[in-house]
Amino acid sequence: MKTILKISLALALAASGTVNAQEANIQAKVAMCIGCHGIPGYQSSFPEVHKVPMIAGQNSKYIAAALTAYAKGERKHPTMRGIAQTLSDKDIAEVAAYYEQQAKVSAPESLPAAPEAVAKLLEKGACVSCHGANFSKPIDGSYPKLAGQHADYLYAALKSYQTEGNPVVGRGNAIMAAQVKQFSHAELKTLAAYLASLPGEVRTVPQSRTR
Repeated sequence: MKTILKISLALALAASGTVNAQEANIQAKVAMCIGCHGIPGYQSSFPEVHKVPMIAGQNSKYIAAALTAYAKGERKHPTMRGIAQTLSDKDIAEVAAYYEQQAKVSAPESLPAAPEAVAKLLEKGACVSCHGANFSKPIDGSYPKLAGQHADYLYAALKSYQTEGNPVVGRGNAIMAAQVKQFSHAELKTLAAYLASLPGEVRTVPQSRTR
């Protein structure tokens, strides 16, 4: 009986050590993310002043796709590219999975009807067809959840799909580019404000660099 207990204890300690090592490993990988995405209300000044996006609870496939696009230069952002290029495919997958699991909130399945002017813009952009009726359940995990995201970030992101020929600003996504080029900046700002006002699943989870 004592032998069995000793073996059980040894296995438990070994498992605990493995868990602790795994936790330390992922914390090391997200250390570069915490300085911006782990501070509620933190603002970026590039390419204009806006709150950095909330990524806790975001789809892991989308986070991975975004990081890969930054690394390849398909999304132009000097800081994000510098960070993404230090990550292997395995690192990106682990960071993406970490943030998807960091906040577990369920958005309502349906939403009240949007104001008529906004509804026309949403229809014009066919937004629901990709991002879901509640903008928290996109049809594919590689598309982002938009509901509740910061309005100023959404506005800056939408405008970036309109940008061409700029070496440091812009996003190379043909589908999004075709959609947003239909809109004026005022209309994009209206869409961003509406999406930000919706109950969503993305969050900023406060994190300290020194923990």
